[in-house]
Amino acid sequence: MSILCGIPLLECVYCLACARWAWKRCLYTAGHDSETWDLATAEEFEPVPRLCRYILAVYEDDLRHPLWEPPQGYGINPDWLIMKKNYEDTHGQAPPYLLYLDHDHADIVLAIRGLNMAKESDYALLLDNKKRKFDEGYVHNGLLKAAACVFNAEYDILKELLEKYPNYTLTFTGHSLGSGVAAILTMLVVQNRHMLGNIDQKRIRCFAIAPARCMSLNLAVKYADVINSVVLQDDFLPRTATPLEDIFKSLFCLPCLLCLRCMMDTCIPETKKLNDPRRLYSPGRLYHIVERKPFRCGRFPPVVRTAVPVDGRFEHIVLSCNATSDHAIIWIEREAERALELMREKDDSLQVPPEQRMERLESLARDHGEQHNAALRRAVSLAIPHAFSPTQYGTFDQDAENSGISSCDSLAGSSIKHKNKESWDEPFQIFFEKDESGLSSSEDTTYC
Repeated sequence: MSILCGIPLLECVYCLACARWAWKRCLYTAGHDSETWDLATAEEFEPVPRLCRYILAVYEDDLRHPLWEPPQGYGINPDWLIMKKNYEDTHGQAPPYLLYLDHDHADIVLAIRGLNMAKESDYALLLDNKKRKFDEGYVHNGLLKAAACVFNAEYDILKELLEKYPNYTLTFTGHSLGSGVAAILTMLVVQNRHMLGNIDQKRIRCFAIAPARCMSLNLAVKYADVINSVVLQDDFLPRTATPLEDIFKSLFCLPCLLCLRCMMDTCIPETKKLNDPRRLYSPGRLYHIVERKPFRCGRFPPVVRTAVPVDGRFEHIVLSCNATSDHAIIWIEREAERALELMREKDDSLQVPPEQRMERLESLARDHGEQHNAALRRAVSLAIPHAFSPTQYGTFDQDAENSGISSCDSLAGSSIKHKNKESWDEPFQIFFEKDESGLSSSEDTTYC
């Protein structure tokens, strides 16, 4: 009798536990992800709206008569366009992209468009979902191949432009699928700066808009000094550790997929996630645009928060009806512009002198460096696989640089010296060959 009486009690406890979990999940908002982060400044966030506009320009057939009229100050000058390549030009090996010379901002920009759901070649990149070893970490194999393809095609003109304009920065940017390609392309550039005339690392940067989870945690933190990710409120893609191809195949049933993934992630301990060297994450420093509040209707003035987190790196799915709309490049561009205007209005109201603005830029660079080093030390303390202390772990490894061998050479099994490299075909040939790692398909599945 006592056993029979205990059964309803256990059922009640189980139901209460499930109800508590569901209540907490439904009340979890995107603002919780970044509530402890610092506020971004206008100086560091300034490139985001115009880079979104450059990405949108990849979609345009005629830049002199654009379908989407850009806001004043964010338009693209067709006369400064170096090249614009479509699917026929890339032979489906990479998404379309453009190379733009921004004289107003002393910037050389390579912008890559997002997923085209009508193109099989884009799905082929996603379905090539094995994890490729790269620089003591792991990356999405299909995105790595696309990045190598772009670099193969454009490294010579990039080198020419960098030598012609020595004071210009080199910026890679992309949206969604293109963000993953841009982030991995940036890592290839950092590891092979000698191919671009030994460009200073400080001239290289990347802004991944609505980023895909494309690299392991140690790489995401390691390259946070050059790669930045921009996420709008509830965007699903940077949060869900689901294979990219499953996400886009199930796009019309995405709420069901996200709910299922949310339940599965609840059963996985945080330490197990962090200690999984093959689990992929959003790259670099994170900028989170927050514009909605819980139990409030409508959009509020956007606030941008930034950090280089290690644990809790957009690991919780937000059950929101805006999870897909916040992924749209149009909305991101619009809200980023609003956020930047608010930052500038605040600075103007304070009447900050130019000298103090320069001092703030220097202080901002120091703060970012300190935050990056703190994140590297945090990765070591959490026993993240392949994590090292800041002195050994930076993207500027002096020992590797002096040895004359790049990480891409080691991937290709090559010991060719920098001075002997005359072609990209040999160092990047490994990316276009069939994977011979010998891992099983279950081990190779890429979780983005």
